[in-house]
Amino acid sequence: MDTLLSYDWFFIATSLVKTLVIIFGVILPMVSYSVYAERRVSALIQDRLGPNRVGFPTTLLGFKKDLQLFLGGLGQPIADGLKFILKEDFTPAHVNKFYFWLAPILVIVPALLTLAVLPFGSSLDFDFIFQRIFGHGFGPVKMVIADIDVGILFVFAISSLSVYGIVLAGWSSNSKYPFLGGVRSTSQMISYELSIGLSVIPLFMIFGKLNLSAIVRFQAEHGWLLFPFTNGEFTWQKIALWVPCFISFIIFMVSVFAETNRLPFDLPEAETELVAGYHTEYSSMKFALFFLAEYTAMIAGSGLVVALFLGGWHLPFIPDGAGNGGLEILHHLPNWIWGFVNIGVFFGKVSVLIIFFIWVRWTLPRFRFDQLMRLGWIWFFEIALVNIFLTAGVLALFPN
Repeated sequence: MDTLLSYDWFFIATSLVKTLVIIFGVILPMVSYSVYAERRVSALIQDRLGPNRVGFPTTLLGFKKDLQLFLGGLGQPIADGLKFILKEDFTPAHVNKFYFWLAPILVIVPALLTLAVLPFGSSLDFDFIFQRIFGHGFGPVKMVIADIDVGILFVFAISSLSVYGIVLAGWSSNSKYPFLGGVRSTSQMISYELSIGLSVIPLFMIFGKLNLSAIVRFQAEHGWLLFPFTNGEFTWQKIALWVPCFISFIIFMVSVFAETNRLPFDLPEAETELVAGYHTEYSSMKFALFFLAEYTAMIAGSGLVVALFLGGWHLPFIPDGAGNGGLEILHHLPNWIWGFVNIGVFFGKVSVLIIFFIWVRWTLPRFRFDQLMRLGWIWFFEIALVNIFLTAGVLALFPN
């Protein structure tokens, strides 16, 4: 009984540690430096410098010159965060104050909750430490906060709730531009939610499961969905399935842009039309929460794309945290080292997709609202529906 209780407490403690490390040790720094990367990349595209000065103000301590960080400007996210914290929190008199304050919370919470089911690594095995402390091991710790069997459905269910925060922000502001932004967000969600849901049904048919950790394991053993030959096996089924998988990837990826309100689908906050859309009346930390939610949703969306299509934490020839797979010559290193390598691989892939998000924002023009609706209802909905039958036909013609 004591051993059973110790396992329960160990599970609670590791879940809490993973939550705190992911939110405060990974996601918040990634959000901050995603903004920095966006400013630098946009500067390169527009042939200018971008933030390149902010370092540590060591002149305040009596030094002759401020300490410049590598490449310059790497202290910019810290300065931006301090600005949001110290800025006056102004609430206009004409707003509905309760819902005006509630809206940013309803936007940031779903973005953070979706991170709970993303497998950001394989596992970490610290039993050699636990044996000395507790006298017995607890086994490898899975690098996912909530390893549930309906992971994909959980992401869709939770992420769609953020639209309520946007609608409340637009309605409670009692201003025409925020209200129009909220209405646009509702219409936009309806138009792409169907296509993004239908786009993953072929994946269910291929994987036969909804658990994201199991899906990554499947890809580690049988090849990534988008690059099916990463395990070195060539079969007719893999060759034939690549076409519907690529179609699903395109629909899913474009829908993620709409889900995260990123350009070319940032219509709820279109600056050239609606000033700033649904967050026009917001300032200080309430505005920062909207900002944080957008980039957190972008990281979560990128993580979901990586887990579903790009093999998650898996990298060919590299063992996982349990010592499975990879080159035999690499197995002499401790498993926990490969566990950290898997985590680095996952966030490396996510970082590449974030750069892609940024590149698209500063390259493509914004869609008109009717163009987005037409894309969602007339094109993606029908293509995703046909893709399901295409996948079923391939699986029937080329069984395992």
